[in-house]
Amino acid sequence: MRLRAQLATLAGRFKAEVLFYRALHAHPQTPWLAKSLLWLALGYLVLPFDLIPDFIPVIGQLDELVIIPLLLYLALKLTPVSVRQACRELVPAEQDQK
Repeated sequence: MRLRAQLATLAGRFKAEVLFYRALHAHPQTPWLAKSLLWLALGYLVLPFDLIPDFIPVIGQLDELVIIPLLLYLALKLTPVSVRQACRELVPAEQDQK
């Protein structure tokens, strides 16, 4: 039962993060470069090719764990704090409605 609760918590956090990045991308004051980095992170996640092929042991599988968070980090750094806070405040409101 404990594992199920942890998985539910993790799924809730993941959903909240997806909603946050969605709101961040849709916000009119988010810089275009930050929006581009968000698109690059999504594209790298879903496209079938990698910068480092997956058949290379360890490094091939870990590149997604490095590149995607780096792109998200850079997008957040380029976005003004007020915009990030406004988008974070939107996330609980959206989750309550669904």
